Amino acid sequence: MDALFLHFVTAFMAFFAIMNPIANTPVFLGLTEGVSSVHRVEIAQRAVIQSFIIVLAFAVAGKMIFGLFGLNMDAFRITGGCLVFLIGINMLQGRHSRMHYPHSLDNAIPNDASEDDPATFPLAMPMLAGPGTITTAMNLSADGGLVNISFIILAFGLLCLITYLLFIFGERFIRYIGRAAMGVITRLMGLIVAVIGTGMVIEGIKNAFALGVNG
Repeated sequence: MDALFLHFVTAFMAFFAIMNPIANTPVFLGLTEGVSSVHRVEIAQRAVIQSFIIVLAFAVAGKMIFGLFGLNMDAFRITGGCLVFLIGINMLQGRHSRMHYPHSLDNAIPNDASEDDPATFPLAMPMLAGPGTITTAMNLSADGGLVNISFIILAFGLLCLITYLLFIFGERFIRYIGRAAMGVITRLMGLIVAVIGTGMVIEGIKNAFALGVNG
């Protein structure tokens, strides 16, 4: 039971650091600027539900995807670790990664935002369920059984709930902690994300060399 709880905490912290709902809150407010509070709630609901479905699909079907395309788990860990590391470095430097915040996001905050629905793009994908989040979900679930995968999904579901609450009460939250504190939190999360990515790379290289020696 202790191992499962540790697995849950590890998955939650990894998702939290990569998804960073605190830093995403002001982006959400900007994307929904000028819309009614009811519509803002609806957008937040659709965004977190869609991101949950995306991560759920990759967490459950990770092994099948590997088998279908003949992917090697160690190669995926190394490549995915590099991807996650780059996202963390961008966060650590106070910059948004292009993988989670594409160039089109610069123009995705129009004055007539009420006419466009940002729930699917760019909120659900790639901001919430971006490459780093998907990579982490597949990496955590690839070697686990049904119970481990269930805990991973539960951890991400809890994070989706927290993200939803932050989006809904975002204006009060930002006023309370201040933008300077948000910058500090983002950089701290970036350090954690970079360490997670490095760990993926180390584990992938270690397992690949072990297989080579045994082979």
